[in-house]
Amino acid sequence: MPAVVAILALGVVLWLGGRATNAARGLLPTRGTTTVDHGVVVERTRAVARLVTSETVLRDVVVYQNRLLGSTKRSLVVVTGKVLAGFDLDRGSEVQVDHEARVVRVFLPPAAVLGVEVTELKTYDERRGLWNPFRPADRDTIFRLAREQLVKSAGEVELARHTEESARRLLQALVSADGYTTEIVFGGSRRTTTPSPE
Repeated sequence: MPAVVAILALGVVLWLGGRATNAARGLLPTRGTTTVDHGVVVERTRAVARLVTSETVLRDVVVYQNRLLGSTKRSLVVVTGKVLAGFDLDRGSEVQVDHEARVVRVFLPPAAVLGVEVTELKTYDERRGLWNPFRPADRDTIFRLAREQLVKSAGEVELARHTEESARRLLQALVSADGYTTEIVFGGSRRTTTPSPE
């Protein structure tokens, strides 16, 4: 009988301890304290001449999977970002004015993606393998793949055509002169847009 009483007493003590722990947990903050330290290192600064004429916000899904020794780690990430497209004027741009024909010709290099800004990476599913845990290098790879996927998606939405059309409208408005027409010629194709009388 004393053994039964001891077991019951132990059960009551454990139950009370569990209740006290749960009550104490409610009084404590649910998250720890986060501190962030940082230091900026400037690697290089250079002059650039770029004309950004299109900004596209894209969202895409990246599935990262790595298999090692029969153990697979997998992550499903939704990436949101801005793709900036336009013209790198350092690759060749020129303005010609034909006073006799009263035409201003602006020659631009081919449209290209000038920058990708990842604004959000949201992980919806992450599973580590038994022998294959996630490491910082995996997260770096996921970030790189996300940027590459945004550039690829930008090509699929005909961003170059939109970029050229935006540049044409912008430059025709900026370069307009009394009685002159403006022609925009895009590099590579030497294709001229329809001139607009100004």
